[in-house]
Amino acid sequence: MKTTEVAVKTKWSIDQAHSEIGFRVRHLMIAHVNGSFKTFDASINTTNKDFSTAEIDLWIDASSITTDNEMRDKHLKSSEFFDVKKYKQLTFVSSTIGQADPEGNHELWGELTIVGITHNIKLNLKFGGILNDPWGNERSGFTVSGKISRSDWGLTWNQPTDSGGLMVSDEVAISGEFELINMGQKCLTMHLP
Repeated sequence: MKTTEVAVKTKWSIDQAHSEIGFRVRHLMIAHVNGSFKTFDASINTTNKDFSTAEIDLWIDASSITTDNEMRDKHLKSSEFFDVKKYKQLTFVSSTIGQADPEGNHELWGELTIVGITHNIKLNLKFGGILNDPWGNERSGFTVSGKISRSDWGLTWNQPTDSGGLMVSDEVAISGEFELINMGQKCLTMHLP
């Protein structure tokens, strides 16, 4: 039996100090409220260093949500929204990454799970490049953005306003800035007769 090398897998780790996950919703239909999740991590692997092959398994600690308003954050953690006592994590598992358009944008498809409900979503991914930092670490970066309807995950809490509108929009803009560190490579092999 002979062994044939088939691929080199590169493992990437999120640099927490230079990464963030945020969201934005309309409030009273006249302004926006911004928030973020402070605790998250992911398993990210690419074939060689080609991010169009990336396999991403991201988890977010639901209880780490913050909008810099204690009362609002408590409401978001309650059973009317994320129900963090019952559902500890939000997760995203990638399925495909499309080829880059002329501006360097890729379509990133994957399964987003919130409060135990999973939907396939499309995000925009823009690759920032790969370089070596002053300490000899190889780093890469990318930006993720997209929009989802929170009602798709049963997050339907709202209140009508005197003008006939709603307090919070259904549409949520989501965004992420990620800086990754190359944690090493390994060769995947297969055995042929």
